[in-house]
Amino acid sequence: QVHLVESGGGLVQAGDSLRLSCAASGRTFSGYIMGWFRQAPGKEREFVARINWSGGSAYYADSVKGRFTISRDNGKNTVYLQMNSLKPEDTAVYYCAAKRSGSRWEYWGQGTRVTVSS
Repeated sequence: QVHLVESGGGLVQAGDSLRLSCAASGRTFSGYIMGWFRQAPGKEREFVARINWSGGSAYYADSVKGRFTISRDNGKNTVYLQMNSLKPEDTAVYYCAAKRSGSRWEYWGQGTRVTVSS
């Protein structure tokens, strides 16, 4: 079992930056692929970014590529999402997730809300 807790959401203006954090507890954090997803009002949850166990490989949705950066600190059992040049369309609840290689996303946090005003 992996328990995930997100933090760092808030209300910002377009063009601002924000860093989300996801603290993990339970099983060995470094053994999991970590990801960020988001769900905007009235829309389905969508993939944002993911990072492999070592932090050496990351993938991003096209909509955030070049603006968002995912990273992890296995010593602190924490994954981050640095969000720059925020746009109103980035407004959503952001969720942290964890999975083992080859499996579906198994564990989810409760989400943190990000609101970007124009």
